[in-house]
Amino acid sequence: MKAFNKLALACIIGAATLLTACGGDKSAEQKTDSSQTTSNTASDKLETKFVTIGTGGASGPYNIIGTSLAEGYASQFGANAKTQTTGASVENLNLLDQKKLEMAFVMSDALNEAVSGTGNFKAPLTSVSQIASLYPNYVQIVASQASGIKSIEDLRGKRIAVGAQGSGVEVATRALLEGFGITYNDVKVDYLGYAEAADGLKSGKLDAAFLTSGLPNSSLMELEQGFKLQMVAVPADKLAEIAKTKTYFVPMSIPKGTYSNTEDVPTAAILNALVVRSDLSENDVYLLTKSLFENLPALQNAHQAAKDIDIAKAQTGLVAPLHAGAKRYYDEVGATAATSEPASGDTAQATEGEATTETTEATTEEKK
Repeated sequence: MKAFNKLALACIIGAATLLTACGGDKSAEQKTDSSQTTSNTASDKLETKFVTIGTGGASGPYNIIGTSLAEGYASQFGANAKTQTTGASVENLNLLDQKKLEMAFVMSDALNEAVSGTGNFKAPLTSVSQIASLYPNYVQIVASQASGIKSIEDLRGKRIAVGAQGSGVEVATRALLEGFGITYNDVKVDYLGYAEAADGLKSGKLDAAFLTSGLPNSSLMELEQGFKLQMVAVPADKLAEIAKTKTYFVPMSIPKGTYSNTEDVPTAAILNALVVRSDLSENDVYLLTKSLFENLPALQNAHQAAKDIDIAKAQTGLVAPLHAGAKRYYDEVGATAATSEPASGDTAQATEGEATTETTEATTEEKK
C-alpha cells in the first residue's frame, strides 16, 4: 500500500510539473506575441514629436489647408502638429534649413532658387526634400478700373503691391515684370501681403497689385464687394517666351465667374510644393505622405484650391529631391513618376512659398 501511495504521489507531482512547463511556454508565447504586436505598431507611430508646418498669411490657402492637415496629423498620430503663419516661401525654406519647421508649403519659383543657390539663396539648400507637387498658384494681377491699367505694360510708373518681401509671390512678380522689360526702378513698389494689398487698392493708395495664390483668393473676393476691379491678363504668347528661362511658369486661365470677371483671364501659374526637412526619417515621411492623401477630402472641404491636389500628379514638376519616405508611399500605391510633360495646369514646378514669422498678420497674407 505504501508503495502504491508513493507511486500515486509521484504521478501527481509529475503531472503538475508538466502543466507548469506547458503554462510557462504559453506565457512565453504570449509575451512574444505581445512584443511582436508592439513592434508592428511602432511603424505606425511618428518618431518626431513635433510637426510644425510653415504656411503663409492667416487668410491665405496655405494656412487654411495647412491647418486642416495639422489637425489630421494631431488626431491620427497624437503628435504636436500645428501651423506657423509666415511671410513667404523664402522664409519657410530658411526656417526648414534652421530646423525650426518640419514641413512647409512653398512655391516652385522660390524652391527652384533654394535648390540651385540663386536669387534669395547664397548657396544651395540640401536640407529640404519634396513630398509632392500640389495645386497651381495663379498670378492674379488686379487694378482699379479708374486707374486705366489694362495691360502689364500699363504698370510703368504706377504704385503696385508686389507681394510680401521674401515671398514666392514677390519672386514671381519680379520675374514676370522683367519678362516684360519692367524693373522695380520703373514702378513704385510696395511689399504687401494679400489683405494689405486689397486695402491699399480700396483706399486708392495703390494702382495695382499682384495676388498670386490658389483660386479663389479670399482677400480679392472681399475687395470686389463694392469695388470696381480690372483684372490684367498675361498673354500666352509672351508667357511662352518668358517660360523659356523661367521654367516654373505655365499658361493657365482664371475661369470666368471666379470673381466678377465675365470671361476667362489668361495668366501665368506656378505649382505649389509641399516640402519637408531631409533629415526626417523615411518612416515618418511615409506616414505623413500617406495621411495627406488618405485625408484629402478634409483638405478639399477646407479650401477649394485643394481640389486640384491629385496623387496622379504629385510627382509632376518636382523641383527638390523626392524624400525616400514619399517615394515609398507612391511605390506602394502604384503612383508613377510624372513625365516631363505636365498635366493641365499643374505642369510647372510649382512652389511659391511663404515666409515665416510665427504670427504674421494680414500683412504677410501673401502666402498661399
